[in-house]
Amino acid sequence: MPLVEHGLLVERVDIAESAAMNDIYGLRIPVLRRADSGVELDWPFDTGQVVAFLRDQLES
Repeated sequence: MPLVEHGLLVERVDIAESAAMNDIYGLRIPVLRRADSGVELDWPFDTGQVVAFLRDQLES
């Protein structure tokens, strides 16, 4: 995870024990979710898309 190595803070959430979270995210994992805005980026994504996702949210 190159962005984590450069200081991006992440929280890993295990959805296996929650039927509700599994229903929401089961087909989309992994999902990146911004804590500040709640905006989500579904898989598949690459590093460039993650950078754009973060940049777009910072500029809004």
